Amino acid sequence: MNFETIKFDLREDGIGILTLNRPDNLNAMSFQMFEDLHTILDSLMVNLDARVLILKGAGKTFCAGLDLKELTILQAKKKPDDFKEKFYYFDIPETLKSSLYFQWRLSRVIIKMRKISQPIIAVIQGAAAGGGFALTLASDIRIAGERARFNNAFIKLGLSGSDVGTSYFLPRLIGMSRAAEILYTGRFIDAEEAEKIGLVFKIVEGDEDKLLAEAFKIADNLLAKSPLGLRMTKEAINVSLDSPSLETIIQLENRAQTLCSSSLDIREGVSAFFEKRKPKYPLL
Repeated sequence: MNFETIKFDLREDGIGILTLNRPDNLNAMSFQMFEDLHTILDSLMVNLDARVLILKGAGKTFCAGLDLKELTILQAKKKPDDFKEKFYYFDIPETLKSSLYFQWRLSRVIIKMRKISQPIIAVIQGAAAGGGFALTLASDIRIAGERARFNNAFIKLGLSGSDVGTSYFLPRLIGMSRAAEILYTGRFIDAEEAEKIGLVFKIVEGDEDKLLAEAFKIADNLLAKSPLGLRMTKEAINVSLDSPSLETIIQLENRAQTLCSSSLDIREGVSAFFEKRKPKYPLL
């Protein structure tokens, strides 16, 4: 598939590489990028060949957040005709309704990131601000370069500090007190602090190639696991974030293990274990 603002490559081994591709604009999220992300995430919902997803940004910045130049267009009473043709929320005459429909469209990207079955490894080589920060929080595993920085930029723009899932994910990742301070202040968090508070899995020293190599190392590890087992683990993690009780999540885990134990994957996994070799699971 060809896109205007992102790139997607699917390797034969099942690793998909999704690149935010507006380096001249610090990978700021334009209206077209939202639509491109919707398209690729919808595709990944049903693409069983893609087993793991690496999310990264082109250039020196992961993502600078929402493209503020386009935000002014959204708030204007008169919308450009070319935008009306491409983005349905620009054809709504009332500014409030237009903004609300746009917000719904934007936030669905975050929801779809959790709904796709592929674990997402976010590679943060530079700044991840605002919407870029939200993309990293919605990912499963985050690895950071030495120059990585994170901030909740919304609060500095006269907006709420709770946007596109930040107030949902951050307290669950690092605890309410630390999350509240970050969401309220919008200050930048460097890579060292991010690792210390558990926001990122690890810091990788060196250039972007070394950072990407670490992501592939993690992805290769995941590829050695049962495709069904991995998908059901992500599903269980999603449900456990909101589970009202231990019993609820135990029931889900019981279902997952029963289904996985009925698959041919378990035969291959057990055989590989005893034969001391890497398992060869089918892609489907």
